[in-house]
Amino acid sequence: MLPDLLSWQQPADMVLSRWFRAHPEAGTRDRGEIAEAAYDILRHLRRYRQWAQSGQGPEERRLAILGLAATQARAQLEAGLQPSEGNWLDHLQMMDPACLPRAVRYSVPDWLDARLAELPDALSLLAALHQPAALDVRANPLKTTRDKLLEAWLNGPEARWSPAPTPYSPWGIRLQGRPPLQRWKSFEQGEVEVQDEGSQLLALLVAPRRGEMIIDFCAGAGGKTLLLGALMRSTGRLYAFDVSAARLARAKPRFARSGLSNITPVVISDARDQRVRRLHGKAHRVLVDAPCSGLGTLRRNPDLKWRQSPQTLLALQDTQAMLLREAARCLRPGGRLVYATCSILPEENEDQIAAFLASVPGFSLVDAADGLASQKVDMPMKDAFLHLRPDWHGTDGFFAAVLQKA
Repeated sequence: MLPDLLSWQQPADMVLSRWFRAHPEAGTRDRGEIAEAAYDILRHLRRYRQWAQSGQGPEERRLAILGLAATQARAQLEAGLQPSEGNWLDHLQMMDPACLPRAVRYSVPDWLDARLAELPDALSLLAALHQPAALDVRANPLKTTRDKLLEAWLNGPEARWSPAPTPYSPWGIRLQGRPPLQRWKSFEQGEVEVQDEGSQLLALLVAPRRGEMIIDFCAGAGGKTLLLGALMRSTGRLYAFDVSAARLARAKPRFARSGLSNITPVVISDARDQRVRRLHGKAHRVLVDAPCSGLGTLRRNPDLKWRQSPQTLLALQDTQAMLLREAARCLRPGGRLVYATCSILPEENEDQIAAFLASVPGFSLVDAADGLASQKVDMPMKDAFLHLRPDWHGTDGFFAAVLQKA
């Protein structure tokens, strides 16, 4: 499995899913332990590879040993270790990672280390991006409230996962560990959805109203679409656009479970599709959760730092700029556009907004803090943008800007 993971041809979750399907003899516990070790290796790959140079045997085995040693008790490994491997592990445990160069210590490629070094509190950010993330879910406001869910969970078997309210989102609940959420009654009834707290806050910036026409321009698996539809109380019309029929197909069961009837999923060929052009000048609000490097989600997707490069970043920036321009054409006068990414890099975020405002007349920047404050979300901000980081807010890395059409 490790050679497939480290080929970077597919996302790690897809590689693991395919391997588990090919090995049905692996039980639930085995799968959990394998996945945890695999993600630990991806998270610390550069440091582990440097340490593996001092060992013997195939590199994949040494990497696997390091991943398992980091995620399991040593006693569980002893039976499968050769004496020399046990001695090698003992030697490594005496080494201080702080002595390693920063890019090796935090296991990031040099190009990403250089970019992150330019951000505030860079060491704090690097450390936070390398910690596994908790599971964030949210209440479906069309069916229940967070308080009702918390009361039920804290007094039921769900309590073992330590459910607690998220600090900013009014709908969010944070769970520890890997709960079997899909088997919970509240999930089956559509009362709860998986969604990172940062992603939940985007709905507050869109500020949807009943009866409006709203476009989720890059709907993906539909998490943000669902929250927007619930806040619209299943009125108006909510278009879920995406170029991937497979992603929208995965979203349809979620749409059905949610109880919403105002969502129209539309597979488009690109941002200039005729079905998009028909809506030019008609939408009250548009959300563009643009394709991006995803580097704000390294806690959950550590393989992304190895699968992205300066070249892929440039291609993404071209796509983001095009999507922003095309989505803006769909707004009616006075409409609102929210541009968002799960990236922490300025070239995908502030720089895109600056270039858009300089080239497209008739738009102005709205302070994101105003949208949050209207919903009594108190979050200090350094500028008009929403910047979320795991070390500052406990969320994935997110960026959002609110634009108003004259």
